[in-house]
Amino acid sequence: MDRLPAIAVSACLAGECCTYKASNNLIERYDELAALCRPVLVCPEVLGGLPTPRDPSEIQGNKVVSCRGTDVTCEYERGAAEALRLAQEAGCAFALLKENSPSCGCGHVYDGTFSHTLVEGDGITARAFKREGIATFGESQIDALIEAIHAERL
Repeated sequence: MDRLPAIAVSACLAGECCTYKASNNLIERYDELAALCRPVLVCPEVLGGLPTPRDPSEIQGNKVVSCRGTDVTCEYERGAAEALRLAQEAGCAFALLKENSPSCGCGHVYDGTFSHTLVEGDGITARAFKREGIATFGESQIDALIEAIHAERL
């Protein structure tokens, strides 16, 4: 059998308790996805040195700021760089990332006002992955990701 493709996956979507609340965002179809690929689990916030639990953060302009006003941009950028390194080292062509996150958000992120308002945009890690040619999918796009994995293997 051919080698399964490596896919970068937000660790919280795989059930790791690494969210800012020290919980997870396990997706219902994770086991199905994991059977089709070699998941490379990444939590950019943890990789960047932030603790679990941690204050929620949002993108404000060119910075990432916690709800207490602490600038955590460096930690987010460090985590994105490490997640990208791990994904590239494993040969990931695809990523499944946590929607709306200031790190992993794909297509939408919170607007920086901590009012639960979504705006178009990508998180720091999603931007880095896209810039390097890694196709990114949010968890609501898992069907499209599974189709892409099947198409890649043909």
